[in-house]
Amino acid sequence: MVKNIGWRVTVAGILLNLAGGFLYAWSVYAAALIQELGFTKTQAMLPYTVALAMVALMMVPGGKLFDKYGPRVVASAGGVLMLIGMMLTSMQTTIPGFIVFFGIIVGAGSGMSYGATIPSAVKWFPPAKRGLASGLVVAGLGLAAAYAAPLTQVIINAVGVTQTFMIIGLVFGGLVILFAQFLAVPPAGYVPSGTPAETSSGASGKREFSPTEMMRTVQFWMIWFMYCFGAIAGLMVIGHIAIIADIQAQLKWGFALVAILAVFNSGGRVLGGFLSDRFGRNTTLILMFALQAVNMLMFSNYTSMTSLTVGVCITGIAYGSLLGIFPALTYDFFGLKNSGVNYGLVFTAFGAAGLIGPLTAGKIVDITGSYDYAYLAAAAILVIAAIMVKFLKQPQQEAVIS
Repeated sequence: MVKNIGWRVTVAGILLNLAGGFLYAWSVYAAALIQELGFTKTQAMLPYTVALAMVALMMVPGGKLFDKYGPRVVASAGGVLMLIGMMLTSMQTTIPGFIVFFGIIVGAGSGMSYGATIPSAVKWFPPAKRGLASGLVVAGLGLAAAYAAPLTQVIINAVGVTQTFMIIGLVFGGLVILFAQFLAVPPAGYVPSGTPAETSSGASGKREFSPTEMMRTVQFWMIWFMYCFGAIAGLMVIGHIAIIADIQAQLKWGFALVAILAVFNSGGRVLGGFLSDRFGRNTTLILMFALQAVNMLMFSNYTSMTSLTVGVCITGIAYGSLLGIFPALTYDFFGLKNSGVNYGLVFTAFGAAGLIGPLTAGKIVDITGSYDYAYLAAAAILVIAAIMVKFLKQPQQEAVIS
């Protein structure tokens, strides 16, 4: 009998993502790059935008390696890339240099390590707990900015922005490699306690979709676009909040809002996973999309620390919930056999959102001096996402001969 170490693996995944989530303190780096190196707001967003795209893109090859070699190898390799990338980033003074070493190398390492944590944990749990398990694991990534933003600001104040990349990379890249050693997946044929009898026996004919089969379904593309539309608003605010605080409320310590956002982003991941287990994935998604749409419509009116804090908290909960719901939704619809690659493909929607949200918002504020049109656009696509959920149904689950 195989011992269920699901909770141990979940804790390891949380700690790994907590260490590797320094990426989400980027708005603090961006503000420093603007001040110290004279970059425009659009330029300062480019490395972060490329990094988010690489996180998503590398989850596909990372998922293939996960399915073949297991989580320890993949997550460790990701940690090595993050460490080396941050060290090389510390030597850069130009936008192309930051894009290559932070955007491409650090982003690739982050995608590999992050992509290994979710299926490692979820495979140990029955369907009714997958939302909670995935929410807990990804909560570590969301919570990371709570410590990373103020810590990064302190180090920047002491040694400057370029040396900060070196220090953060050495410490937290090393921790990613350490925590990767505690990840594990159950053996083939393992059935978690609490799995419904018809699912565990195979009588229901539940289909394990290959990546190609999954991408041929309309459900995949609906999920992809909903994920992309939902993530744009959250990533826009995460990437710009320090600058938003300066423009809308003349606050020079926006890093505090980054930390607050991180806490609620992390909590939203757990809450979204839990609620989707309890009340259904679709119902929870509609609620979160609607909540975020209203918040975006109101965001231009947040002109004080108090109102910005409220807006940031709502953003964190609504955006964070998506990171807990969509992995579980993917596994519900398409199975666990190819979970690494399949969720990696779904997660490319997050990369697309990372390209669209922060960069578009930076361009808008450079041209107009405010974020008003960015908020309106985000609200509109969130409404579209909520409508799409109403038409999302389980794909056909015909049995497949393996």
